Amino acid sequence: MKHGKKWTETRKKIDKMREYGVVEAVEFLRDNSVVKFDESVEIAVNLGVDPRKSDQAVRSAVVLPHGIGKTVRVLAFAQGEKAKEASEAGADYVGAEDMAEKISGGWLEFDAVVATPDMMKVVGKLGKILGPRGMMPNPKVGTVTMNVGEAVGELKRGKVEFRVEKGGILHAPVGKLSFDTNKIVDNIRTFMDAVVKAKPSAAKGHYIKRVTLSSTMGQGLRLSAAELK
Repeated sequence: MKHGKKWTETRKKIDKMREYGVVEAVEFLRDNSVVKFDESVEIAVNLGVDPRKSDQAVRSAVVLPHGIGKTVRVLAFAQGEKAKEASEAGADYVGAEDMAEKISGGWLEFDAVVATPDMMKVVGKLGKILGPRGMMPNPKVGTVTMNVGEAVGELKRGKVEFRVEKGGILHAPVGKLSFDTNKIVDNIRTFMDAVVKAKPSAAKGHYIKRVTLSSTMGQGLRLSAAELK
């Protein structure tokens, strides 16, 4: 991949041998943005786990205090009073078999899905569509629940789901470059606290191996692990 002159010049400013403070990293990304749109700030965490082993899987979710700067379109699978609860909480779409049929027909104009437990017999049939997109409801992250209104509200406020990938890495958005620096830092610390709490008991040795912060089109800077603790 060929990068532009500004990207290459910014790359030269980074000291690959050092770890950056969180505030310093955020401000570096903002000061050296080479695009005209509001980039997302993204975090990548290398974990000392073997994701091939089920007892070392890391999967959870956290509501970031300042959101991610994106309007999340939520689809709720619910009926009766629970459907009303989801709508009142701000769900963009609410339904049951009718929504499943739309999705089977190719409709995907939503970003997150929640469901009441009784609806999983309907949602389960959509696994091949929702699963690869990371949108399959799961009780482990609170998206299969009778408290459907609360689940919808959390997603609208900026709930982020994270899951370790094959290489032992997990990724998540933690805001926008236009956010106040302190808000991004708050989001990062809240996210990292959630990652630490999600540590599987079977994981031995060094759990948080490396943390990198980047922007959508920008560089990646290694963060100070000591500061994050």
